[in-house]
Amino acid sequence: MTEQPPDGRADHGHIPVMAQQMIDLVGPALTGTPPAGGPAPVLVDATLGAGGHAELALRTYPDITVIGIDRDESALAIARARLAGFGDRISFHHARFDELPDVIAATGRTLIDAALFDLGVSSMQLDRPDRGFAYAVDAPLDMRMDPSGTLTAADILNTYSHGELARVLHEYGEERFAGKIASAVLREREREPFTTSARLVALLYDAIPAATRRTGGHPAKRTFQALRIEVNSELAALSEALPAALDLLRVGGRVAVMSYQSLEDRIVKREFASRTASRTPPGLPVELPGSGPEFSLVTRGAVRPDDDELQTNPRSAPVRVRVIERIEEKG
Repeated sequence: MTEQPPDGRADHGHIPVMAQQMIDLVGPALTGTPPAGGPAPVLVDATLGAGGHAELALRTYPDITVIGIDRDESALAIARARLAGFGDRISFHHARFDELPDVIAATGRTLIDAALFDLGVSSMQLDRPDRGFAYAVDAPLDMRMDPSGTLTAADILNTYSHGELARVLHEYGEERFAGKIASAVLREREREPFTTSARLVALLYDAIPAATRRTGGHPAKRTFQALRIEVNSELAALSEALPAALDLLRVGGRVAVMSYQSLEDRIVKREFASRTASRTPPGLPVELPGSGPEFSLVTRGAVRPDDDELQTNPRSAPVRVRVIERIEEKG
């Protein structure tokens, strides 16, 4: 989830990942002619950030409106300033994306035409040391995407039991040494509570064997990912938001998801596989009328950034893009 204006200006801070490809992928759902007197096609940008994808969509499709959702008030403030020229073609909503049904209902809509999810932490957040997402600088152990939230990374390190902490590191960071790290954290917090990232990074260098440090990337990467996911309930929110968005799609509507790590991508793959499967009971020799799949995959497998994208925006390297389209009414 990295953002900068599509024209390359740096005044809003970050480059939107695969911007043109994403807008092209959802475009067919936004170009139909609405019924006479009907509402304009609507794109839900469920992770608005600084508004890079939304801006390109509004410029590319002049008849659409955008519903922008973000849990980060500072990001919404940037997006409001950036997109002010589009007037009432875009609305801004401070919410987590698993609150999407309530947001849509508040706009008076019952269906949507397209939705875009650009998952994970944004470059705006990574590049602000005070937010505590990056392990390369010493900063408060915060990691809240919504600063009004109550749980921080420091709270997890200082209050979770050994079992709870090891579970978070193993499940959300896929950390092989979760138990060993949890033991080290509990020992260290007895001496002094954790407050900033440098002390945690030093602990991780000591806890993870040298051979693994040489080949497994930065030793703090998996732990910081796990803490961030736990602080923000990211996977639980995605598991709620994605089905909700699919349920709100009209026929011909599309949902596009950009995932940056395997845990997110597994949730997306599983949900998309379920939605594109036949609803005929297993064992029957033919598909029953009206029991075909309600959705079809637009992308076969995951779309990855091309060489030009990687050169322009190296942070796009891990992204996997999957897109699905509703082809039948809800049964």
